[in-house]
Amino acid sequence: MAEGTRLALDALERSLGVRFRNAELLTRAFTHASYVHDVGGDLEDNERLEFLGDAVLELVVSHYLFRKEPPLSEGEMTKRRAAIVCEASLAALARMLDFPRYIRLGRGEELSGGRERPALLADVFEAFVGALFLDQGPEGVAAFCERHVFPRVESGLIDAHADYKSTLQEWIQRQGTTAIQYEVVAERGPAHDREFVSRVVIDGETFGEGVGRSKKEAEQKAAYEALRRLGVLD
Repeated sequence: MAEGTRLALDALERSLGVRFRNAELLTRAFTHASYVHDVGGDLEDNERLEFLGDAVLELVVSHYLFRKEPPLSEGEMTKRRAAIVCEASLAALARMLDFPRYIRLGRGEELSGGRERPALLADVFEAFVGALFLDQGPEGVAAFCERHVFPRVESGLIDAHADYKSTLQEWIQRQGTTAIQYEVVAERGPAHDREFVSRVVIDGETFGEGVGRSKKEAEQKAAYEALRRLGVLD
């Protein structure tokens, strides 16, 4: 490991209050495939750690939601978990924790703005969780989330209720289309107890409808239904 990389990651560990026993795992978590392609040799990128971290994070977040009082229904836990671990939320967490400055990227990826790309940042966050799990077990991941993730969920910095629009927007952009719009199709009830019905239309086709006390809530629910129909969410 290069000395400069180790010193930089020392700073990250101090800011997170975490110390890796195996520093190579931490370095690998921040090593993008494009960097390995450019540098060559026997370096390993973070893709396998990302795979592991994705599963570990879902378990830790599920446990967090299971313990909430008053108890949440299965459906509500599923919705909130999807919002917390979605690409937009994980990318936001990565930015809050200053992860982008530590990522090792290939020249092409760097020049194309990869350091700020939400999908790449979400992958790095998952890779970090995977590395932490291998280094310190589920207890280490839980402690990290209790310190850095769940307080941001509780404070609303990471919205456990309203990330579906961002998730849908990013998903359809990856499919090569941006033709998405939300329409209020009905308003019901008196002014003091208004209810809105919104639908989300992609390429001229309605993919979901939602009902809420505000236009924003109705749009979020419509986006959630669209994600379910598209198979992005279970």
